[in-house]
Amino acid sequence: MAYDQSLWYETAGEDWTPRPPLPGDREADVVIVGAGLTGLWTAYYLTEVDPTLRVVVVEAEIAGFGASGRNGGWCSALFPRSTSGLSGMAGPEAAIAMTAAMRATVDEVADVLRRERLDADFAKGGTVVAARGPAQRSRAHEEVADARRWGDTPDDLALLSGEELRQHVRIAGAEGGTYTPHCAALHPAKLVRGLARVLESRGVVIHEQTPALALAPGRVTTTRGTVRAEVVVRATEGYTPSIRGQRRAVAPVYSLMVATEPLPAEVWERIGLERRQTFSDFRNVIIYGQRTADDRLAFGGRGAPYHFGSRVRAGFEDEPRVFAALRSTLVDLFPVLADAKITHRWGGALGVPRDWCASVAFDPQTGAARAGGYVGDGLSTTNLAGRTLSDLILRRDTDLVRLPWVGHRSPVWEPEPLRWLGINAGLKAMELADVEERWTGRPSGVARLMRPLIGG
Repeated sequence: MAYDQSLWYETAGEDWTPRPPLPGDREADVVIVGAGLTGLWTAYYLTEVDPTLRVVVVEAEIAGFGASGRNGGWCSALFPRSTSGLSGMAGPEAAIAMTAAMRATVDEVADVLRRERLDADFAKGGTVVAARGPAQRSRAHEEVADARRWGDTPDDLALLSGEELRQHVRIAGAEGGTYTPHCAALHPAKLVRGLARVLESRGVVIHEQTPALALAPGRVTTTRGTVRAEVVVRATEGYTPSIRGQRRAVAPVYSLMVATEPLPAEVWERIGLERRQTFSDFRNVIIYGQRTADDRLAFGGRGAPYHFGSRVRAGFEDEPRVFAALRSTLVDLFPVLADAKITHRWGGALGVPRDWCASVAFDPQTGAARAGGYVGDGLSTTNLAGRTLSDLILRRDTDLVRLPWVGHRSPVWEPEPLRWLGINAGLKAMELADVEERWTGRPSGVARLMRPLIGG
């Protein structure tokens, strides 16, 4: 299983014994499907406001089994839909409010960790994105110029010279880049497992090994029985297609990771990341990395194929070609790692909505609530989702319930085989765009055409 291979699972200090499954039919005030961060944050803020609520969480595997416990550990202000895209949906003021809410969320996660005395290796060192070559430099300048149009100052997003970049990280071939302080590195499995224990201390019941089969107003049908509740929350992200009637709601796309052995001080002197900044570069195929609290490099990226019919299986996480490419990319970025041992390889599915826009919603008539579609930017966005769902469910009139993602409904994905053909063609197009840019030194026209289709 995935937690046998993941660095995060091995170093979380857990024995991973599943909690008892649902013992049969039961009743609650709120039933949440999915014990990842969306579901757990929702339960956390519901019980923060109303400790008397009877909250039950049903989980197909174990708390944190999905993307919540396997991701790159970026607690960032990134939202999958661009500010311009949000402005087109809801207007400029709403788009700016969404950016502000995401930035505040990074600090909210830190506040909860302090308040609940949870150690998740949180370090707010920001994010540095390197520009390697003319095409990437062009994108760095475009990103900063766009940020200035939306009112961001250099304190929010700074354009870096080559020398300024090297004060953060020493990436081979980098000639500059950008830096934002609005991100923290953390240990995702420690966060999700710690949050589950906090909820249990509040009386929230988590039933693991309890797959949900169908959701309907007032009830969730599982393999172990039915939970009846006034409010039903779907918090299943990349596993949503397994729910009856949700096959085309999101596309589960895999992201894979590797981690090195702990690296000695002399290696870190040549890499940088003294404040545990998260890092990436401006290529088209997404990569992401962090320096862990125990001095490893945890590094991941896209490139694994989408599987026909939105299938999610453990075997899909084993992609030797992608793992080899990740190691090669890591050494290309940091040649000093040529002889470093890769100790962990893992991956998992993230949820991609058709319009690349995450959303939260609640229907007071039916009691149906949902959140998700984070496209890999969910580690912090789940916290904002949990706070927002709590306010919606408890009928609280707050600024959060007026954010532009509230009530948004993404179109469904195309039926197969169009979905399989389109997604995999898009992934391959971005890989080819990177090859083209390395050869020509110019921004790829293919990548520019793809950008509106992936949240740009």
